[in-house]
Amino acid sequence: MRIFEPHAHMTSRTTDDYEAMAASGVKVLVEPAFWLGQPRQYVGSFIDYFNSLLGWERFRASQFGIRHHCTIGLNPKEANDDELRKGVLEVLPRFLAKDGVVAVGEIGFDAMTKAEEEALVVQLEMAAEHDLPVLVHTPHRDKAAGTRRTLELVEKSSLPPERVLIDHNNELTVAEVLESGCWAGFSIYPNTKMDEHRMVRLLEEYGTERMIINSACDWGVSDPLKTRKTIDAMLAAGFTEDDVDKVAWQNPVDFFAQSGRLILDELGEPDMTATYEGNTLLRGEQR
Repeated sequence: MRIFEPHAHMTSRTTDDYEAMAASGVKVLVEPAFWLGQPRQYVGSFIDYFNSLLGWERFRASQFGIRHHCTIGLNPKEANDDELRKGVLEVLPRFLAKDGVVAVGEIGFDAMTKAEEEALVVQLEMAAEHDLPVLVHTPHRDKAAGTRRTLELVEKSSLPPERVLIDHNNELTVAEVLESGCWAGFSIYPNTKMDEHRMVRLLEEYGTERMIINSACDWGVSDPLKTRKTIDAMLAAGFTEDDVDKVAWQNPVDFFAQSGRLILDELGEPDMTATYEGNTLLRGEQR
């Protein structure tokens, strides 16, 4: 079983999670930039965070045989600080040019404010300028209206819909997203958003084309193995191994490969004594 985990906030997870994900079949993952629970106050905090996604997290994942990529963007929750928004948008282009960045994101709406819309529009154009796809967050409140407005802005942008992944969909939004030509992402959570059994029903109704599943695991109540659990639910419901491979591997590969930066070759046997800038994952005397 090979799994491409297309949305996992591994900065907030432990090395045990990496180990469990690797054992479940995860070979490749994408970590989208997001907010950290407590809003950041300085542009420099974003710079350090973006650098950690490109450096330390890539190293940490490699120690468990997982290829790590990231998306870079200003998340909607922190776009409402005017000074911070302007400063982060100014530094984004230098990070969007780096290897390992396979999309702009996650961007989109939270409270659907004017500031969030401004940041979304600017970053859609940045994606077009850098020839990158985009990963779009849809709001947890009033999701249908937020998704509809997002699709309107995508249609007005320079990006073709096939370069846009609209994430956190549910039964109320999936049809409109697929009709737009965009990709439809689904975050599988323990108690909210979407569970694996609802996801199976959506796949039965809408098929597997442009459908992408993810765990979206972060510092909240979430499960980094939800993508694997959805695969198991698909097989139990009668989907074929080819169906599973399309949803859990080929679809995210096809989407993020549009960046021209996706690396899929398998890593060799991890060397746990390896270091990154002098740091190792090992602690204490080894036996």
